[in-house]
Amino acid sequence: MQTAQVSRALCICTTLEEFETVHRLATAYENFWCTVGVHPDNENVREPSFDDLVRLAGMEKVVGIGETGLDYYRLGERTVAGMEWQRERFRVHIRAARHTGKPLVIHTRNASEDTLAILKEEGDSVGENERARGVFHCFTETQAVARAALDIGFYISFSGIITFKNAADIREVARFVPLDRLLIETDSPYLAPMPHRGKTNNPSYVPLIAQKISEIRQVSIDVIAQATSHNFEQLFTGVKP
Repeated sequence: MQTAQVSRALCICTTLEEFETVHRLATAYENFWCTVGVHPDNENVREPSFDDLVRLAGMEKVVGIGETGLDYYRLGERTVAGMEWQRERFRVHIRAARHTGKPLVIHTRNASEDTLAILKEEGDSVGENERARGVFHCFTETQAVARAALDIGFYISFSGIITFKNAADIREVARFVPLDRLLIETDSPYLAPMPHRGKTNNPSYVPLIAQKISEIRQVSIDVIAQATSHNFEQLFTGVKP
């Protein structure tokens, strides 16, 4: 990271069982932070309660709630109607985010309509200043979904996918998202950008994503670096430059 001039990283929690390990990593380094949450695709793990999430979110260097959201991609023999447990888990995360004032890290795959609907329903039950905020991470949805997420105050984050040959539609979304709502990420250990596709991803590859976005938007890589660093600090308010 240091050699690649990547100055900070957010370590994402996907189960409560792994939180202690993730949190230990975040507290071991001055330029690392972490989240607490249970990924929507994780079954047969400890189910997070509102109290669990609020308590752990109050610990040192925990700056976000998630990864959370909805994932209907691997349904198998299951039905969307049968995924109510995922939707309820998502609502618990949203309520914890509202209570703590910390942003959500949202995963949505083949489930954008329900993801947006639940965010709207939960937001409509409170005042505008109390609504959950956050980021749609590793964005792979349409421009219409990006617009809807932006309209309710969320950021959009792009991964190494935008460097893939078959990702022209996502590159168009990266062109569309306002610079002050744009973030970049690894989604490590997956989705290493070209020319490292297929290898284990790591934060030193983040500049390759910034470079691709600078080409798409026809601005210098420094503009992208400065904007995404600033946006990271703005969204995750516990983070200092």
